[in-house]
Amino acid sequence: MTWITLLTTSNRWQAELMQQLLASHDIATKIIDLGVKSYLGAGTPAALQVRAQDKWTALLLLSPPEDEQET
Repeated sequence: MTWITLLTTSNRWQAELMQQLLASHDIATKIIDLGVKSYLGAGTPAALQVRAQDKWTALLLLSPPEDEQET
C-alpha cells in the first residue's frame, strides 16, 4: 500500500485533529513523527499521510470552503 504525505506541521495536535476529521469519513491515515519530542508546550513536528487512492478526497475535505462569487 502506498502512502502519500498530505500535510507537515510543527504541531502534532494539528495532524491529530485532521486525522480525526478524515477518520469520520472512513479515510485511513497515519501520523509520522518528524523530530524529537519536545517539552514545555513547543510541539512536535509531524506529517499526516493518507493512502494514494484517498489523496484527492482528503485534500477536498481539508480544503477551505470556496467563497461564493457575487453576481
